[in-house]
Amino acid sequence: MNAYDYWSILQGAFATVGVSLVGIVIGIPLGLGLALLRWARIPVARQLAYVYVSIVRSCPAVTLILLVYFGLPQFGISLSPLLAALISLSVTAAAFNCEIWRAALLAFDRQQYDAALAFGMPRRMRVMRIVLPQVWQSSLPGLVNEMTMLVKSSPAIAVIGMVEITRAAQRVGARTYDPLPPLLVGLCLYVAIIFLLIRLQRRLERNVQGQEGAV
Repeated sequence: MNAYDYWSILQGAFATVGVSLVGIVIGIPLGLGLALLRWARIPVARQLAYVYVSIVRSCPAVTLILLVYFGLPQFGISLSPLLAALISLSVTAAAFNCEIWRAALLAFDRQQYDAALAFGMPRRMRVMRIVLPQVWQSSLPGLVNEMTMLVKSSPAIAVIGMVEITRAAQRVGARTYDPLPPLLVGLCLYVAIIFLLIRLQRRLERNVQGQEGAV
């Protein structure tokens, strides 16, 4: 392998990190919104959120990407490979994050929420001041785990022509007739990305514990 081969795989890493980061940034708040809809016990919205989560969770990432990229043009909506990948990963992340948030909401002591209601606290303030701080802490490990799963699912975007870490490593291996070294480089890049996410989780957990200690 020469310098160009390493650079090619590194460019694939940029694509992997980019699409995964967008999926995370969109998927976490969207998943929280879906979880709150189900937790709020609003009949129609709750059922719609349930159907959405059930369908997306049962659909493999590769299949969903293909459906978005090749299916939407049938309705007059043409997407670039990048946009199709971003939408697919964001939709997937939202569905799985919804269940993580919902589990934390179910474990939340709802009596605190009802007590704030009895004192006349507005709904938005009850959610922001009472519910979310506690739910965020209990959801953090699961959310970071889902982030790592999203990164490891990113090779699925190769089916619509995008070059991420695995695809770039395969191309280098096909060119050099020695597939093992580029795949090992790709593995090291995945390990580095996941390691950074785990470090982020630990840092956030320490910050939360520090805030609790200050209180």
